[in-house]
Amino acid sequence: MYKQLQQRGTERPPVNVSTLARMKNKGEKISCLTCYDASFAILVDEAGVDLVLVGDSLGMVIQGYDTTVPVTVDDIIYHSRAVARTLVRPLLVADMPFMSYSTPEQALTNAVRMMQEGGAQMVKLEGGAGQVEVVRYLASHDIPLCAHLGLKPQSVHKIGGFKVQGRENEAAEAMRRDAKMLQDAGADIVLLECIPSELGAQIAKDLHVPVIGIGAGPDVDGQILVLYDILDITPGRKPRFVKNFMIEGGSPLGAMEAFCAEVKAGTYPAPEHCFS
Repeated sequence: MYKQLQQRGTERPPVNVSTLARMKNKGEKISCLTCYDASFAILVDEAGVDLVLVGDSLGMVIQGYDTTVPVTVDDIIYHSRAVARTLVRPLLVADMPFMSYSTPEQALTNAVRMMQEGGAQMVKLEGGAGQVEVVRYLASHDIPLCAHLGLKPQSVHKIGGFKVQGRENEAAEAMRRDAKMLQDAGADIVLLECIPSELGAQIAKDLHVPVIGIGAGPDVDGQILVLYDILDITPGRKPRFVKNFMIEGGSPLGAMEAFCAEVKAGTYPAPEHCFS
């Protein structure tokens, strides 16, 4: 009972929204990884990761689809529940799948399910200014929220593939405005994917909430990668921002620890992992 209070004074107190805000204010980098099952959750926790995302990327790396679009709310709940059973310290975030938040009411229903049934402590949704109403509605019901900008994998069919976003001045300025609007509507974190490093740095400076990057350069507040990518499990061509941490880690746990160490030290991402 009162597990959060009992663990508060330990060497590894649970990470929450306030923890991440303090880390941003202190300039301490936030390390984040995806995870989809209980066994890997134990290792991710032991490695010192701050935030774990049960991403709809599971549709590609676990279910074998070409995109994240087929993933359902039930899929996310199943995997989130498995991760939650063995995760202790990191903040657990669950992705809201494609078309699971098309209205504020639908978003609230599904977010509640992900928290009550899946054990998530925060939900993540993709979209810019068009999602402000949904973000505001969820925030008004005390749902912790991560907003996702830049390359939005659920929109891959609309944008014509997986490609860098925000390179043109007009698009970059729109993304900066959207990020500020989402923050002001109640987003606790903003995640940026596949954008120029300079734009990532600008948005991180613009916002008072933590900004997490995946292919967004070294000057955001934290980094996230797909667990299977850092373990070199995913076959075929990898995105530019991916690094195989098994080379220096030598084992799954070692790879996760190497990832965390490089994120904390600011040595990952290196220039070869970034976009201009």
